[in-house]
Amino acid sequence: MPAFTPPPLPSDDKRWKIVNGTMRKSGFARYALIETLHTVQSSFGYLDDDSIRFVARSLRIPLSQAYGVATFYHYFSLKPPGKHTMTVCLGTACYIKGSDKLVAAAAKRLGIPQGQTTKDGNISLMTARCVGACSRAPVALFDGEVAGEMSAEQMLERLERWAVE
Repeated sequence: MPAFTPPPLPSDDKRWKIVNGTMRKSGFARYALIETLHTVQSSFGYLDDDSIRFVARSLRIPLSQAYGVATFYHYFSLKPPGKHTMTVCLGTACYIKGSDKLVAAAAKRLGIPQGQTTKDGNISLMTARCVGACSRAPVALFDGEVAGEMSAEQMLERLERWAVE
């Protein structure tokens, strides 16, 4: 059986070299699927059809398996993120202290359901199962920055600042 030759990179974008390095480290083994998808997402911000197809071909796995993993895990996004991302924690402590009301208020203000991005591509509204800051509940992350003991008014004020940028 001839040695496996991985497919050529989709483009000259240097980020593909990082993705390829992740796969090469594992010898292009199937078990590297999740790690490789993480690398694609951290490099490009999301997983598009072309990137999933490239990873599936490179790791010699069925496309359906690659899509199955990409759609099963909440971490992966198949759409580009907004310029800004607000993530509301829905862990038990946060939920008890009203994080569901924060999500509802943000969704109403932005005109989108959680998990979506505004039409102008400015703000993505996401949720997380737990961000590990339970003592500061309810918690929201604004572009990755933790903000605890968040009220709806404080959250909406921060969203307004993003809206006028």
